[in-house]
Amino acid sequence: MAKKNINEMSFLDHLEDLRWHLIRASLGILIAAVVAFLFKSFIFDTIILGPKHMTFPTYKWLCSVSQFFGIEDTTFCMDAFPFIIQNRTMGGQFSAHIWTSIYAGLVIAFPYVIYQFWRFISPGLHENERKHSRGFIIITSFLFFLGVLFGYYVVTPLSINFLGTYTVSAEISNEIDISSFISLVRSSSLASGFIFELPIVIYFLTKIGLVTPQILKKYRKFALVIVLILSAIITPPDITSQIIVAIPILILYQVSIYISKLVVKKQKTKEKHV
Repeated sequence: MAKKNINEMSFLDHLEDLRWHLIRASLGILIAAVVAFLFKSFIFDTIILGPKHMTFPTYKWLCSVSQFFGIEDTTFCMDAFPFIIQNRTMGGQFSAHIWTSIYAGLVIAFPYVIYQFWRFISPGLHENERKHSRGFIIITSFLFFLGVLFGYYVVTPLSINFLGTYTVSAEISNEIDISSFISLVRSSSLASGFIFELPIVIYFLTKIGLVTPQILKKYRKFALVIVLILSAIITPPDITSQIIVAIPILILYQVSIYISKLVVKKQKTKEKHV
């Protein structure tokens, strides 16, 4: 049956349409999760457990930087981390395999999920708006993957390096549970991925009139405080890591102000021609 015109659809029709888009998005995630499940060795040995080894690119680069500045006593140049990862429950590894595959499926299928979201909202836009928004899926996916890579290659290794080497007593050894380690890698990567969507969020908030460039500039200082709090949440409690994470978020905030200006400018131009 042909899809109804947007103007002919009732509230229940919109809900039914949304339901089918959510089902398709969920199926996309499920298929990607099955693929991730089958590639268990690559997902765990290469990706999840990659930041545990000192051969990880971030540690090698930080070690080179430390040596360049003559810093000899650094945890970035160790042979191995002083902790082990273990499983303490009967179904712990199988559960970790299942949930890691689901989250991996979400990351892999993210462009398709965004595509379904776009398919749902695009009928409500004007033809001109749809034409100028064709890059929405590409830009949104790019920012998400860029954020995930930043979380994986910057936030995750900094967190592991700090927390994995931190001790309160020489008599206490670190034996990290598999769920705790995976949770750190997952939360650092996904949190960064969603934080990098800030320009997209600001774009839509500006479109519906909830945000203006003036508001973003006015509350820039408050935004800085929020950014530092977010950095403190997703990074270890050392100032260097927090600054490293805060810098790209502040850049994204500035980009969001510029995007908000463009949206307002286009809206004013459109009003003049009406």
